[in-house]
Amino acid sequence: MFEPTEPGKELCIHTGVVLRGANVREDEVHSSGTLNIVEYSFGKCIEWKPQEVSVVSENQDQDPEWSVVESHTRRTRTSSEGPDSLGRARTVRILFFDLKSVRINHGGQQLIFMQKDGTTYVAFFQLSNAESFVSSLKGFIKFEKAKSDRNLFLVSDSEYSSTVLKSSFAELDLFQENTSDYVWKFVKNLHNRPYETTLEAFSKLADIWLYKEPVKQPVEEAVADLLNRSLTVDLTSQALGSSGSGEEYEVIGQPGHKIILPPRPPCPRGAPLSQEQWDRCKDSEGRITNPDAIREIIFRGGIIPSLRYEVWKFLLNYYPWNSTVSERIELKKLKTDEYYRMKLQWKSMSADQETRFSDYRDRKSLIEKDVNRTDRTHPYYYGENNPHLSQLYDILMTYIMYNFDLGYVQGMSDLLSPILCLMDSEVDAFWSFVGFMDKVSSNFEMDQAGMKAQLCQLNNLLQITEPQLAQYLIKNESGNMFFCFRWLLVLFKREFNAIDIIKLWEVLWTDLPCKNFHLLICTAILDTEKSALMENRYGFTEILKHINDLSLHIELPWTLSKAEGIYHQLMAVAPNLPDHIRTVIGLEPLNNTSPSTSDLDEESNDVTVTNDQTADGDSFNGEKTSNRRDSNESGNIKIGNDEVAFERGLNMFYM
Repeated sequence: MFEPTEPGKELCIHTGVVLRGANVREDEVHSSGTLNIVEYSFGKCIEWKPQEVSVVSENQDQDPEWSVVESHTRRTRTSSEGPDSLGRARTVRILFFDLKSVRINHGGQQLIFMQKDGTTYVAFFQLSNAESFVSSLKGFIKFEKAKSDRNLFLVSDSEYSSTVLKSSFAELDLFQENTSDYVWKFVKNLHNRPYETTLEAFSKLADIWLYKEPVKQPVEEAVADLLNRSLTVDLTSQALGSSGSGEEYEVIGQPGHKIILPPRPPCPRGAPLSQEQWDRCKDSEGRITNPDAIREIIFRGGIIPSLRYEVWKFLLNYYPWNSTVSERIELKKLKTDEYYRMKLQWKSMSADQETRFSDYRDRKSLIEKDVNRTDRTHPYYYGENNPHLSQLYDILMTYIMYNFDLGYVQGMSDLLSPILCLMDSEVDAFWSFVGFMDKVSSNFEMDQAGMKAQLCQLNNLLQITEPQLAQYLIKNESGNMFFCFRWLLVLFKREFNAIDIIKLWEVLWTDLPCKNFHLLICTAILDTEKSALMENRYGFTEILKHINDLSLHIELPWTLSKAEGIYHQLMAVAPNLPDHIRTVIGLEPLNNTSPSTSDLDEESNDVTVTNDQTADGDSFNGEKTSNRRDSNESGNIKIGNDEVAFERGLNMFYM
């Protein structure tokens, strides 16, 4: 963001517009303002200016039209500010030659601006006048309507040349060095030294977000912020094929086999689990007599807030479904004693012991850093000397003693934070967290085999459900699905606000309709964004930026419905699905054989998939400090330099 030294000429003004910028959290600055078309000597631009500033609690249930305002650079409160303190919303400026496309949503109340670098801004209009602004914009920019999305308008390629872009930035003298050179130097380092480069970026970004004013952010950190804003991607050439080496995903199947999916059925959401329904499923001694029915209700609509404290313990295997009330009371006592015994183990460790226990010492240091970075703007964790931060720290330290093989990995604090906030009990939160980690622990293994397998499964799903998008991603160096890494690592924790993420997690904890439903959610999101990615002709960097900027912009109910619809589409053609897809959606394989590695090269891309339904249009990596056990049993994994590399053709037994 730059501030012109000259006054601009306002060519068009629209009032009562709320703007949501890239990567904005629900607890940050909000306001209404004016959306203008302004002319400067260096060119015309779209400019949003705030009129009034207020802070909206993330727990406040309100219409999205009045939810968020933010500038291009994210603002984080300093430690001296309270949760209700006011901040300054900054002017947002989108240069015409940076604009890639514009989309009208929600019956003309929402306008989405997409830049060439993938940055996305969402404008909410007080009145249904988004189309009016687009009409004004058409007077200055030549648009083409997208073929697959009638609400998407693409800026004509001939509108602004790269020469104009370069000369305009040269006149502005924004940077003291060649920013392009710095960007690609960073990308090269990420490619050659993925693990070290990513972890360095994490540390730097955390410091930026917590302690630095955005306006003072140097260009090096700004570029790192651009490429890693969502803490994405510790995977590069070692995972699932490298675009740099010419290695790509390959679809395995029978040559010439075509799979035609039926139309996607509607899957409306239901009401959350009520107290009456919960009580009705208990017998006289407190056993849950029909857990399958309970899971079905939760999958369809979630849980009412007052019941979550009790029901989550069953979903996370803290309590067995068939346990009585008296058995649960006794189990709680045993679990409490066990927790404090493990806590005493690290509490009683002397400083002298720590000097000879490097693994423990390194994990302790990492937890201390991460606890101070986790959800600090949330009211439950806000402020210095917050006792809940101490509980968060104690639980994570005790988990090291519970599971020393896994230990602590960056990202675990994100998973624990909402659980502790809801349980408000150290013991209950710990054992619930243990149950959660049992479900996702493979995400945090040092060899990253679990993450790589899921990324490959996601690509395979896209090959069936959205083959056009899948091939587009491969052609644009994104077939490895790295841009979804954060989604999977912390189960969308940073994609939804505090209210929606607990609704999503309790749906996923039901394991319905299959254990990999989270992959279908990823597929549903990508299906929604298909036209934006393809019509804008985004490349690798733009795809990464666009996906990162979806954070807090994804509509949860619609996404869940679409994901379930995709599941039913696949089930309708289940007999025709290849085994690696059947496995993903919870079906038994039809064949017991899998192509050998040598066969994969010959059968590469032999599956042709069609879908008669058009697009609706409607990093963060685990930081480890010690060696973990290797997952090298599968013959397709090539071990070298303590890292796992995928062969060019993936053996489906690995899935």
